[in-house]
Amino acid sequence: MDNEKQPFILSVFSKDEEQMPLDFSMSENEKWQEGDVEGKLSVDVLQKDNELLVIATMAGSLPDKIELHLHNDLLTIRGVRYSPALIDAEYYYKECFWGKFSRSIVLPVDVRGELAQAEYKNGVLTVRLPIANNQNQISVTVVEE
Repeated sequence: MDNEKQPFILSVFSKDEEQMPLDFSMSENEKWQEGDVEGKLSVDVLQKDNELLVIATMAGSLPDKIELHLHNDLLTIRGVRYSPALIDAEYYYKECFWGKFSRSIVLPVDVRGELAQAEYKNGVLTVRLPIANNQNQISVTVVEE
């Protein structure tokens, strides 16, 4: 399994760590450049039991071109969709976005990023993020003057 290509990169940063520059596994033409046109990824975010689920449809994406980055409460999903049709053809309708896409999501609850899991199957990405049990609550005493 060491020689097997990972389907995506999931980088997790704790609250105390600085986010490192992203090292994409894409070719020079596919790397994100300032000013690039990107499509916006549609997502569903839901809670089931003690985990947060983020689900995104990504038809046309290759697993090794999908990247996930979690930094504090911000999850970013990036990738590339490839069109199965000829790009320089004459289109009658062009509703599908082909090319680079990304989406950053502010998570509604604290999660345990070190236990995050992701699966890409049949063009659907499912990210499972266990919800953190915040037992470290701070009591605040109100003083009346």
